[in-house]
Amino acid sequence: MDTHNTDPKTNIEDDQTLTNRQGHPITNNQNIRTVSNRGPATLENYDFIEKISHFDREKVPERIVHARGAGAHGYFEAYGTCGDEPISKYTRAKLFQEKGKQTPVFVRFSTVVHGLHSPETVRDPRGFAVKFYTEDGNWDLVGNNLKIFFIRDAMKFPDMIHAFRPDPVTNIQDARRFFDFCANSPESFHMVTFVYSPWGIPANYRMMQGSGVNTYKWVNQEGKAVLVKYHWEPKQGIKNLTVKEAEEIQGKNFNHATQDLYEAIESGDYPEWELFVQIMEDGPNEELDFDPLDDTKLWPNDQFPWKKVGRMVLNKSPENYFNEVEQSAFGTGVLVDGLDFSDDKMLQGRTFSYSDTQRYRVGANYLQLPINAAKKRVATNQEGGQLRYYNDKAPRQNLHVNYEPSSMGGLTEAEQTGKEYTPYVEGNLVRQSIDRNDNTKQAGQTYRDFEQWEKDELINNMVNDLAICPKDIQDKMIALAEQADDDYGRRLREGIAEKSKMMGDNNSVAQTHPLGADDAPGAVDEAIQKGHEQDPY
Repeated sequence: MDTHNTDPKTNIEDDQTLTNRQGHPITNNQNIRTVSNRGPATLENYDFIEKISHFDREKVPERIVHARGAGAHGYFEAYGTCGDEPISKYTRAKLFQEKGKQTPVFVRFSTVVHGLHSPETVRDPRGFAVKFYTEDGNWDLVGNNLKIFFIRDAMKFPDMIHAFRPDPVTNIQDARRFFDFCANSPESFHMVTFVYSPWGIPANYRMMQGSGVNTYKWVNQEGKAVLVKYHWEPKQGIKNLTVKEAEEIQGKNFNHATQDLYEAIESGDYPEWELFVQIMEDGPNEELDFDPLDDTKLWPNDQFPWKKVGRMVLNKSPENYFNEVEQSAFGTGVLVDGLDFSDDKMLQGRTFSYSDTQRYRVGANYLQLPINAAKKRVATNQEGGQLRYYNDKAPRQNLHVNYEPSSMGGLTEAEQTGKEYTPYVEGNLVRQSIDRNDNTKQAGQTYRDFEQWEKDELINNMVNDLAICPKDIQDKMIALAEQADDDYGRRLREGIAEKSKMMGDNNSVAQTHPLGADDAPGAVDEAIQKGHEQDPY
């Protein structure tokens, strides 16, 4: 009898069958191959080696800042106007021109200082980064929930982050390090006032504001530019937390903000923000008592009213967190025609840093990943680099020509229709702080604008942290508060004195704790006292 099988079958699979990256169907995903069922294992376990070696490499380096984040897809809808005026008066950017025009977006919310799995109740600014996939290419509007920042010069950014991150010896965040930096960087006082108030702990991502923080420029068809600030206002309302409320929430769920965003979108309760801008004539604006390029300052609403330009709706959760949220990459230098840079020194420092860190973190070809790629044709002369998988050439490009200019079928430059914006710049090259750098006036106004419960929370939080600081740091912070507002300074001085008296000599290293935490050192002893004794097994 002929036992030869003329129609051999190997493995039965369908479109739901597990495979490896080579396309091989996996028939046993439970056991490695061993000599007998007890082992040892053999070296030719290809499926296991592929699986475990990829697992070993699942994580890319996490972001230095903004590591903990959540994201969502949606769209931006333009109003076609800037307040009551045609938006073309100020900018020629195409995404804004037509009423009802929708542009796809991806948004990433984040905390700033701590790591990938830190709680979402920390006292910390929140990142608010929006990637617009426009017809002219990508535009990234990278900002925070708060509208100002701690410093006004990019030179100080690494030092600031080092001071705010955990101690390099103990790996514990230390309020003394935070205030040591801030007391010796008085421009930070306005931001400290916000961060130590309830505004330092947003209730979730849906109910917080967003801001571009830095000053940008808009350019119209005639090449005329204006200064512009961006503001996102949540239609859901704004909610913040006290430290007590945050501690209670953290004890129950340290992913609460990510969960809130995901569940709202999945239930069809799509979060929405309206985009406003403030506009100022380009120039030194010497009539103001602040420099409009200083990102430690607010532009007063009464002088520079907010103007509506569009709305954003988030209506789709990521299908894969790593692919879309973790590998998403933003940069302040990613602008489209009609948008431009100002001379803001922080903005210009960030513009190098952001894109540079993405090339390190995700790779040289990070812009070929779907979450980062423009949703339009892309044609470049860039070559090689780790994980390059797409040949971004033009359909009729001579593939032998990867340079420009060329007369042999290479890429050619686009024709510019709008008039070039050519600002005039002159001055000596110096290393100096900007003028009009009053560090406390706006902080005082912010304090006076707070409701009473916000003032109480601010003072209580600052007192808890400053009480463990050396006296010279306390004195510097009190002096800044007194310059800002008499009541602010008095309450801070009295609160620190009272707290220090209660603590006595117990303001040692044992008092180290995260920013604004209430009785964090007590939790160390409490864990010992409340821990249940167990016998070994």
